[in-house]
Amino acid sequence: MERARVIIADDESIILMDLREMLTNLGYLVVGEAGDGRSAVNLARELKPDVAILDIKMPYMDGIEVARILTEEKIAPVVLLTAYSQHDLVERAKEAGVVGYITKPMRESDLAPAIEVAMARFSEFRALEKEVGDLKQALETRKLVDRAKGILMDTQGLTEAEAFRKIQKMSMNKRKPMKDVAEAIILAHQTQEQ
Repeated sequence: MERARVIIADDESIILMDLREMLTNLGYLVVGEAGDGRSAVNLARELKPDVAILDIKMPYMDGIEVARILTEEKIAPVVLLTAYSQHDLVERAKEAGVVGYITKPMRESDLAPAIEVAMARFSEFRALEKEVGDLKQALETRKLVDRAKGILMDTQGLTEAEAFRKIQKMSMNKRKPMKDVAEAIILAHQTQEQ
Protein backbone atom coordinates (compact mmCIF):
# COMPACT_ATOMS: atom_id res chain seq x y z
CA MET A 1 0.00 0.00 0.00
CA GLU A 2 1.32 3.41 -0.96
CA ARG A 3 1.92 5.83 1.91
CA ALA A 4 -0.39 8.85 1.99
CA ARG A 5 1.42 12.09 1.12
CA VAL A 6 0.86 14.90 3.63
CA ILE A 7 1.72 18.59 3.79
CA ILE A 8 1.73 20.32 7.15
CA ALA A 9 1.57 24.01 8.02
CA ASP A 10 1.98 25.75 11.35
CA ASP A 11 3.81 28.95 12.29
CA GLU A 12 5.37 27.26 15.33
CA SER A 13 8.41 25.23 14.27
CA ILE A 14 8.26 22.99 17.35
CA ILE A 15 4.70 21.97 16.43
CA LEU A 16 5.80 21.23 12.86
CA MET A 17 8.63 19.08 14.14
CA ASP A 18 6.34 17.14 16.53
CA LEU A 19 3.68 16.74 13.85
CA ARG A 20 6.20 15.49 11.28
CA GLU A 21 7.52 12.94 13.78
CA MET A 22 4.03 11.69 14.71
CA LEU A 23 2.96 11.40 11.07
CA THR A 24 6.15 9.54 10.15
CA ASN A 25 5.62 7.15 13.09
CA LEU A 26 2.10 6.49 11.77
CA GLY A 27 3.45 5.66 8.32
CA TYR A 28 2.54 8.86 6.49
CA LEU A 29 4.95 10.61 4.15
CA VAL A 30 5.39 14.31 4.95
CA VAL A 31 6.18 15.84 1.54
CA GLY A 32 6.11 19.50 2.52
CA GLU A 33 6.07 21.94 5.43
CA ALA A 34 5.04 25.58 5.60
CA GLY A 35 5.13 28.25 8.29
CA ASP A 36 2.42 30.48 6.82
CA GLY A 37 -0.81 30.23 4.86
CA ARG A 38 0.44 31.58 1.55
CA SER A 39 3.31 29.10 1.48
CA ALA A 40 0.90 26.28 2.37
CA VAL A 41 -1.30 27.10 -0.66
CA ASN A 42 1.73 27.21 -2.97
CA LEU A 43 3.07 23.93 -1.57
CA ALA A 44 -0.29 22.20 -2.00
CA ARG A 45 -0.67 23.45 -5.58
CA GLU A 46 2.82 22.23 -6.42
CA LEU A 47 2.89 18.90 -4.56
CA LYS A 48 -0.78 17.80 -4.82
CA PRO A 49 -0.75 15.96 -1.45
CA ASP A 50 -3.31 13.38 -0.34
CA VAL A 51 -4.13 15.53 2.68
CA ALA A 52 -3.15 18.88 4.21
CA ILE A 53 -2.92 19.42 7.96
CA LEU A 54 -3.07 23.12 8.78
CA ASP A 55 -3.00 25.29 11.86
CA ILE A 56 -5.81 27.86 11.92
CA LYS A 57 -3.76 30.82 13.13
CA MET A 58 -0.95 31.51 10.64
CA PRO A 59 0.61 34.63 9.15
CA TYR A 60 -0.51 36.06 5.76
CA MET A 61 -3.50 33.75 5.42
CA ASP A 62 -5.20 31.67 8.11
CA GLY A 63 -5.72 27.92 7.81
CA ILE A 64 -9.43 28.32 7.08
CA GLU A 65 -8.73 30.53 4.06
CA VAL A 66 -6.12 28.04 2.87
CA ALA A 67 -8.69 25.26 3.31
CA ARG A 68 -11.24 27.21 1.25
CA ILE A 69 -8.74 27.57 -1.62
CA LEU A 70 -7.64 23.92 -1.50
CA THR A 71 -11.28 22.80 -1.45
CA GLU A 72 -12.36 25.11 -4.30
CA GLU A 73 -9.40 24.02 -6.43
CA LYS A 74 -10.04 20.37 -5.48
CA ILE A 75 -6.41 19.92 -4.45
CA ALA A 76 -6.63 18.02 -1.17
CA PRO A 77 -8.80 17.46 1.88
CA VAL A 78 -7.92 19.60 4.89
CA VAL A 79 -7.63 18.69 8.54
CA LEU A 80 -7.37 21.75 10.78
CA LEU A 81 -5.11 21.69 13.79
CA THR A 82 -5.94 24.30 16.37
CA ALA A 83 -5.87 25.37 19.98
CA TYR A 84 -9.13 27.23 19.32
CA SER A 85 -12.53 25.60 19.33
CA GLN A 86 -14.69 28.74 19.21
CA HIS A 87 -18.03 28.31 17.49
CA ASP A 88 -17.36 30.99 14.84
CA LEU A 89 -14.10 29.29 13.79
CA VAL A 90 -15.83 25.91 13.54
CA GLU A 91 -18.58 27.47 11.40
CA ARG A 92 -16.03 29.15 9.10
CA ALA A 93 -14.17 25.84 8.84
CA LYS A 94 -17.35 23.99 7.82
CA GLU A 95 -18.16 26.62 5.19
CA ALA A 96 -14.59 26.38 3.83
CA GLY A 97 -14.96 22.63 3.24
CA VAL A 98 -12.72 21.42 6.08
CA VAL A 99 -13.23 17.68 6.59
CA GLY A 100 -11.33 17.18 9.86
CA TYR A 101 -10.63 19.16 13.03
CA ILE A 102 -8.09 18.30 15.75
CA THR A 103 -7.58 20.44 18.83
CA LYS A 104 -4.19 20.97 20.42
CA PRO A 105 -2.50 19.50 22.29
CA MET A 106 -2.73 16.77 19.68
CA ARG A 107 -2.07 13.14 20.31
CA GLU A 108 -0.62 10.76 17.77
CA SER A 109 -3.69 8.54 18.23
CA ASP A 110 -5.95 11.41 17.05
CA LEU A 111 -4.14 11.93 13.76
CA ALA A 112 -4.68 8.71 11.81
CA PRO A 113 -8.49 8.58 12.21
CA ALA A 114 -8.84 12.26 11.25
CA ILE A 115 -6.58 11.82 8.20
CA GLU A 116 -8.22 8.60 7.02
CA VAL A 117 -11.75 10.03 7.36
CA ALA A 118 -10.69 13.24 5.57
CA MET A 119 -9.22 11.30 2.64
CA ALA A 120 -12.29 9.04 2.44
CA ARG A 121 -14.69 12.01 2.42
CA PHE A 122 -12.61 13.79 -0.23
CA SER A 123 -12.67 10.66 -2.37
CA GLU A 124 -16.46 10.44 -1.98
CA PHE A 125 -16.86 14.11 -2.94
CA ARG A 126 -14.80 13.52 -6.08
CA ALA A 127 -16.85 10.45 -7.00
CA LEU A 128 -20.11 12.35 -6.49
CA GLU A 129 -18.81 15.25 -8.55
CA LYS A 130 -17.95 12.88 -11.39
CA GLU A 131 -21.36 11.24 -11.14
CA VAL A 132 -23.10 14.63 -11.31
CA GLY A 133 -20.99 15.54 -14.35
CA ASP A 134 -21.87 12.25 -16.04
CA LEU A 135 -25.57 12.77 -15.30
CA LYS A 136 -25.47 16.31 -16.69
CA GLN A 137 -23.83 15.02 -19.85
CA ALA A 138 -26.41 12.22 -20.17
CA LEU A 139 -29.24 14.73 -19.75
CA GLU A 140 -27.71 17.04 -22.36
CA THR A 141 -27.40 14.10 -24.77
CA ARG A 142 -30.99 13.09 -24.14
CA LYS A 143 -32.25 16.63 -24.81
CA LEU A 144 -30.32 16.78 -28.10
CA VAL A 145 -31.50 13.33 -29.19
CA ASP A 146 -35.11 14.28 -28.38
CA ARG A 147 -34.77 17.47 -30.41
CA ALA A 148 -33.23 15.56 -33.34
CA LYS A 149 -36.00 12.94 -33.13
CA GLY A 150 -38.59 15.72 -33.35
CA ILE A 151 -36.89 17.11 -36.46
CA LEU A 152 -36.81 13.68 -38.14
CA MET A 153 -40.44 13.05 -37.20
CA ASP A 154 -41.50 16.40 -38.71
CA THR A 155 -39.34 16.32 -41.83
CA GLN A 156 -39.48 12.61 -42.69
CA GLY A 157 -42.82 11.56 -41.23
CA LEU A 158 -41.23 9.01 -38.91
CA THR A 159 -42.66 7.71 -35.65
CA GLU A 160 -40.72 8.48 -32.48
CA ALA A 161 -39.35 4.92 -32.36
CA GLU A 162 -38.30 5.07 -36.04
CA ALA A 163 -36.60 8.44 -35.54
CA PHE A 164 -34.71 7.11 -32.52
CA ARG A 165 -33.68 3.96 -34.41
CA LYS A 166 -32.43 6.11 -37.31
CA ILE A 167 -30.27 8.23 -34.98
CA GLN A 168 -29.01 5.07 -33.29
CA LYS A 169 -28.16 3.45 -36.63
CA MET A 170 -26.36 6.59 -37.87
CA SER A 171 -24.40 6.63 -34.62
CA MET A 172 -23.27 3.03 -35.09
CA ASN A 173 -22.52 3.38 -38.83
CA LYS A 174 -20.46 6.54 -38.38
CA ARG A 175 -18.96 5.36 -35.09
CA LYS A 176 -19.95 8.63 -33.48
CA PRO A 177 -21.77 9.19 -30.18
CA MET A 178 -25.51 9.73 -30.47
CA LYS A 179 -24.99 13.24 -29.11
CA ASP A 180 -22.78 14.13 -32.09
CA VAL A 181 -25.28 12.64 -34.57
CA ALA A 182 -28.14 14.54 -32.92
CA GLU A 183 -26.15 17.81 -33.05
CA ALA A 184 -25.45 17.21 -36.75
CA ILE A 185 -29.16 16.65 -37.49
CA ILE A 186 -30.10 19.81 -35.59
CA LEU A 187 -27.38 21.84 -37.34
CA ALA A 188 -28.39 20.53 -40.79
CA HIS A 189 -32.02 21.40 -40.08
CA GLN A 190 -31.11 24.93 -38.92
CA THR A 191 -29.00 25.43 -42.05
CA GLN A 192 -31.91 24.32 -44.29
CA GLU A 193 -34.28 26.73 -42.56
CA GLN A 194 -32.04 29.72 -43.30
